[in-house]
Amino acid sequence: MRRAFAILMMIVGAGFAGWAQSSSGTPASKSSTIAKPSASGKPMHAAPAKPTAIIDTTVGKLNCTLFPDKAPVGVENFIGLATGTKDWKNPVSGATKHGVPLYDGTIFHRVIAGFMIQGGDPAGSGSGNDPVPPFRNEVSPDLLFDRPGRLAYANVGNAVSNSSQFFITEVATPHLNGGYTIFGQCDDAAVALVKQIAHMATDPSNDRPFRPVKINHITIVKGGAAAKPAGAATKKPASTTHKVPSTSNQ
Repeated sequence: MRRAFAILMMIVGAGFAGWAQSSSGTPASKSSTIAKPSASGKPMHAAPAKPTAIIDTTVGKLNCTLFPDKAPVGVENFIGLATGTKDWKNPVSGATKHGVPLYDGTIFHRVIAGFMIQGGDPAGSGSGNDPVPPFRNEVSPDLLFDRPGRLAYANVGNAVSNSSQFFITEVATPHLNGGYTIFGQCDDAAVALVKQIAHMATDPSNDRPFRPVKINHITIVKGGAAAKPAGAATKKPASTTHKVPSTSNQ
């Protein structure tokens, strides 16, 4: 009898030990499953920072974020001309410039209060020959002239006449939607400076300031590092009942 009871206790003890071992293993298994990183837990990669143009003028700096995703050709052209990495032809002398930043020393030759300021013509008149071959508009339906500070190319009223001249708006200008390439957005401080420049005294016959503001240099900042500079129409915003940026080849 005692022998049978001892055998019974051994069987019960062995069963209890097995149950305890399997019970203690279950949470560990769950714990290791929970510890595994899920697909949704993978680190998110931030979108590449957009390049910024710092337009240094004789009255202050204009900081404008560029939109290579919306206007890749326009942004590449602007950066190339600003840094001197793109060749261009001087509209006055006809000489080809290599390694020379186009915008250095140019002026805002056309300014209109309550509208925009326009520059980028090496001839200083807005009616010089195009320094680079004209290229087509890049228009996005989700990028409109719905706020101040839009940076865009001036043209002669057709879709293939962008070159070097650009303008920055002082206010929202919806009448320009669809007709001009927006390739950047300037910040609030820049808009305040644009307003100051736009309200300067001008010759009413051509909107040219009596004392034009000059561009000293344009620095392009890409991903936190400044891009190193390399060792014929009057473009003004179009006009109807509204004035517009365009060149004088119209």
